[in-house]
Amino acid sequence: MVISFPDRVADKTKTDIFGTYFQGGLLKMKRVITVLYLLILTFSVTAQSAYIPPDKPKLVIGIIVEQLRYDQLERIWEILPDNGLKRMVSEGTYYRNASIDYLSTQAAPGFATISTGASPSAHGITSDSWFHPFNDEMIYCVQDATASPVGGSFETGLFSPVNLLSSTFADELQMASCGGSKVYGIGMKEMAAIITAGHAADGAFWFDDRTGTWMSSTYFIKSLPPWLMDLNAMMMPQQLLNQQWMPLHDPATYPGCQPDSSSLERGFNGQTWFPYDLKALSTKGKLLNVTRDFSVLRDTPFADEFTTELALRLIDNEQLGQDDITDYLAITYSSTDYVGHRFGPSSVEASDALVRLDRNIARLVEKIDKSLGKKNVLVYLVSAHGVSEIPAVLEQSRVPAGYFRLNQSLQLLRSYLNAVYGQGDWVRGFFDSQIYLNRGLIEGAKINLEEMQKRVARFMVQFSGISAAVPTSAFEMSDFSGGLLRKMSNNYSQQRSGDVMIALNPGWVEKTDNVTGHNSPWEYDSHVPMIWFGWTASRVSVTRSVSTRDIATTLSVLCKVPLPNASSGDPLHELFR
Repeated sequence: MVISFPDRVADKTKTDIFGTYFQGGLLKMKRVITVLYLLILTFSVTAQSAYIPPDKPKLVIGIIVEQLRYDQLERIWEILPDNGLKRMVSEGTYYRNASIDYLSTQAAPGFATISTGASPSAHGITSDSWFHPFNDEMIYCVQDATASPVGGSFETGLFSPVNLLSSTFADELQMASCGGSKVYGIGMKEMAAIITAGHAADGAFWFDDRTGTWMSSTYFIKSLPPWLMDLNAMMMPQQLLNQQWMPLHDPATYPGCQPDSSSLERGFNGQTWFPYDLKALSTKGKLLNVTRDFSVLRDTPFADEFTTELALRLIDNEQLGQDDITDYLAITYSSTDYVGHRFGPSSVEASDALVRLDRNIARLVEKIDKSLGKKNVLVYLVSAHGVSEIPAVLEQSRVPAGYFRLNQSLQLLRSYLNAVYGQGDWVRGFFDSQIYLNRGLIEGAKINLEEMQKRVARFMVQFSGISAAVPTSAFEMSDFSGGLLRKMSNNYSQQRSGDVMIALNPGWVEKTDNVTGHNSPWEYDSHVPMIWFGWTASRVSVTRSVSTRDIATTLSVLCKVPLPNASSGDPLHELFR
């Protein structure tokens, strides 16, 4: 601050302690007092503006959105209100070039990588499911026969995080506080709630399609807390399914979308246009409300509304963020995934689901402001994976795309191996972009496993739609520094991976009941938004390349706890003050 005094012609009779010469007189003294006051005021304002956050956040909230590409958020930006995602971006740190750096861009590896800061090769969740060759069985990522259901049906309670091989940020937070931190994970999918909660969590809650209620397993708790039983007793899913799904805006005004009645979508029972009568879709039998199919809720944005209600009640009833020990809550929103698989990412339905998700995020932000204070809470939002466009949509613009037909390729592969090695059940199956061979039969026939892997890879790469087929023995002997092979290597686990990894060409997806999917290394599956809000997050837009592995590492450093034991991410330095 520069202060100028007018020149005066006068005798300088004395000097005060500040070195200022006075002419004498009351007027001059008043001017000096005014200057001093202004200086004090300036310093006071400056001190107030230099915000120093608390030493640690009282609460960390992780918002993980399934199936959200970076560009999908940009597409609807102009029609979003200012109190949800827009506020998080305008007041927080927005990483515009965050990516997933492994092959299998599925939900479970996404949750695990975000939580552990490690690649699938280290944390062990290489896909949603994998084949165990020695037991000749499929393993679901969170299955655990030793666990029992709590508050739900039997079939949906045999789950725990025992297959997750490394610690999570939440685990390290719990151990560092000697169990003083409160840690929870919630989501419609059991894998989402369980993996994001971690091994040492106080609770993980997921949705039971059969009962329409939230539940858990004995791995975490012995009984549901009273407040959650009260929420279950309200039967909100039935209320949510007694309405119609109408778009929040005129379908024609959603930017960059296919027509509402596009025949390229799967829809509900062939219907691909608004409105959707959820009561009719969820009611079985001749009489209404006799039996409800609560799984329909997952395919609508109202599942996110139900998840938000759970989150808000959990924060209040478990008193998260109410003391100086950092708590953690992971919230997974999965409606965008279900809707995207059914309608495609450029559908009006997908955009409407995202706009409605924004409303739920606004509710969370408001809760943080009113109950906890923004300065005490650190929130991050990231997507577990992206999604491919419907191949037919790409073909309309003459962009190469297609469906890879798995069954046909496997039939030809089996015929080829029978011709080379003789009759035998040489191929156990194709699961999540990986071919599993019958290792017992191969060993018994004294056939070189590595040789057969190479033969299979060379054969498969000839099919239309396949970009690369790599024998996994290559990852045991080599370390790749970048590109597609590096992403494949990051996905390889000696105990859980198959014999040959497959990567489809850009724009290609495996043919299933869904119109599209996600399980590739390409940008549309791996480029995801990442937003940080609250506590140390300042307003900045970052374009440098970062990884979803960086999240757990950053949280650990910020909260001053040990890094997860297999983490390989880098701290996001923009969040440090």
